Amino acid sequence: MPVSVPLAMPAVVPSLGWAPAAVPGHVPGPAAAGPLTAGLVPLESIASPGLWTVTIAALLGLLALDFVLTRRPHEVRMREAAGWSIFYLALPLAFGVYLWSVNGSTVAVEFFTGYVVEKSLSVDNLFVFMLLLAAFAVPSALAQRVLLYGIIGALVLRAVFIALGAAALQSGTWAFLLFGAVLVITAWKVLKDALSGRDHQVDIDSMRTVRLLRRFMPVTSDYRGSRLVVREGGRRALTPLALAVVAVFATDIVFAVDSVPAVYGVTEDPFLVFATNAFALLGLRALYFVLQGVLAKLRHLNHGLSLILAFIGVKLVLHWAHGIWPGVPEIPTPVSLGVIVMVLVTVTVTSLYAARRDSRSPGEPGAPLASERGEQGAGQGDAEQHAVRPPEAVHELVDRDR
Repeated sequence: MPVSVPLAMPAVVPSLGWAPAAVPGHVPGPAAAGPLTAGLVPLESIASPGLWTVTIAALLGLLALDFVLTRRPHEVRMREAAGWSIFYLALPLAFGVYLWSVNGSTVAVEFFTGYVVEKSLSVDNLFVFMLLLAAFAVPSALAQRVLLYGIIGALVLRAVFIALGAAALQSGTWAFLLFGAVLVITAWKVLKDALSGRDHQVDIDSMRTVRLLRRFMPVTSDYRGSRLVVREGGRRALTPLALAVVAVFATDIVFAVDSVPAVYGVTEDPFLVFATNAFALLGLRALYFVLQGVLAKLRHLNHGLSLILAFIGVKLVLHWAHGIWPGVPEIPTPVSLGVIVMVLVTVTVTSLYAARRDSRSPGEPGAPLASERGEQGAGQGDAEQHAVRPPEAVHELVDRDR
């Protein structure tokens, strides 16, 4: 049963979006007016304190399991990665079925739609993670530990942004207009970069956090297993692995800015927003190794993500306008799910077709013309010129600012 959440209730955790369940047959009176409750809009959530506790405990347990699995660095084989990917795909499916049986189809469809949105955005995160791992010349045996740190950082940041989003929604319907504007602007930037061939670029030298660490702390010239800090020359020093983790954390902040508003465009329940983010992020470590050879072929993914972000942004603006002018139509969640799935399928098919077409020899039917190949080569040259190049040796990277 949805539970209203007034922000000023002392027994409420507003950032989590739940309040004690109402007594059956009891109609609560209006909250006492005060500086914290004036103008606030009650927020509804399906989650009870017990459900929040179980969900967070399960999340911490899965993260602890991942730490145990990555304690001994090793190269991840396809069989291992595929097995864990299937496991992490089965978890949200089972959770969605549970929501359907307990709360009905509306809540379940909102969860599945939010999960699909988050998963598609998370796959885009993997592109940047792949570039960062190459830029820092991270050994393949340590890649999964870097990814795990990145996932933990992303979860913490998403929780913060979800709490801020819940507070914004409680303060008034203007938050829908703000979230919609953020998504539309982000969609335009993503599409512009995708069309110009400047998407997925990483310049570690321009990251302020990395430069700051190099300036104030010494950095070893080589990796020391999975250790982030070591003692060298009588003082503590960071390893290149620590710099890679910090760089991943910095990118997590950027991804959280558009990810959380996107899910709030599907559901206003903070618990569902948190659950979709958690389930989408948990399986990224294993999914990275499954898709490692396919990621470069999904050349149209950012085109599709820009369309999805723009669509959800328009949906949020319409929702805001509907609250003011009831005649303005809203986009139902099942329609949103259908549009998102259709866009993802379309860009996947077109990406694989383009990759297959480019791989054909010039004499084969359907191969690109010479002029087209020249244009593609020029575009690839520009991309290579701007793309990050892995250092020849790790010490060249860490000694630049000494």
